[in-house]
Amino acid sequence: MVKGLYTAYTGMINEQHRMDTMTNNLANSTTVGFKKEGTTSQSFDALLAVKIKDTSEPANIPKPIGYNTPGVKIGENYTDYSQGSFKITDNPTDLALSGEGFFCIEFKNKAGETSTKYTRDGSFTLTQEGYLVTKDGDYVIGANDGRIRLNPLLDVSVDSQGRILQNDAVVASIKLVDFQDYNYLKKYGENLLEPVEGATIINNPDCKVYSGYLEMSNVNIVTEMVDLIAITRQYESNQKIIRTIDDTLQIAANQLGKV
Repeated sequence: MVKGLYTAYTGMINEQHRMDTMTNNLANSTTVGFKKEGTTSQSFDALLAVKIKDTSEPANIPKPIGYNTPGVKIGENYTDYSQGSFKITDNPTDLALSGEGFFCIEFKNKAGETSTKYTRDGSFTLTQEGYLVTKDGDYVIGANDGRIRLNPLLDVSVDSQGRILQNDAVVASIKLVDFQDYNYLKKYGENLLEPVEGATIINNPDCKVYSGYLEMSNVNIVTEMVDLIAITRQYESNQKIIRTIDDTLQIAANQLGKV
C-alpha cells in the first residue's frame, strides 16, 4: 500500500468531520443558549515496521526498517460552555443566566418516559393553565422539584435569585443547578443536556437570573468562517496529494514498464 494515499485519505476524513461540526455551529449561531462544539485530532500510534521472511538476512532474523505514523485520526469532540451575549426581549418570562448554572426541565420523550434535562435556553412562556414551560412545551422545574404554576391573569416578575413574584409576593422559585465537571454532560438534542454516569450535581449555584433577557449562542460567526476557509484549503491540499500520487502510479505502471 502506498503510505501517502492512506495519510491523505485520513486527512480528508478528519477535515470532513471538522466541517460537519463547524456547519452545525453556524446553523445554531442564532439558537438561544446554544454552546458551540469543537473537534480534536490525534496521530495514529507510531508503528515499528519490520521485514519478515527475508532470506537475505542472516538466520532469517526480521530487521527493523523504521517507524511510521500513518496519518491522522479523529479525536474527541468537546463543548465550549462559555457564556454567550445577552439579548433584550422585555418579556418577563424570558430568562438568562449570568454565571455557571442550568435550568431544570421536565422532559417527556416520545415513549412517554419522563426525565430531567438541563438547559441554558430560558425562552419560557406561560400556558393557559399557568404552567411555566419551554417553547417545546416541557415543564420548568421549581425549587420544590415540582412544576411551576402561576396565575396567568397577573403580571409576573423574576428576581436575580430566580424567585417568581406576583402581586409583590413570592409564589414560586426556579430550580437552578450546576455540575462539578462538565465532562460528565452530553448534548441530548432539542437544546437540552443530560448528565452521564459519574456526574455530580451542585445545588444553588452562584449565578444570577436576568428577567427580560435571553442568552444567545456563544458561536462567533467571524471565527467560524475563518476556520471554515482553513478547513476547505486543507481538504483541497489532501486531494492534490492523492491526485499527484495517482499520476505517479500511472507513470510507474504504464510507462516505466515499457521496453
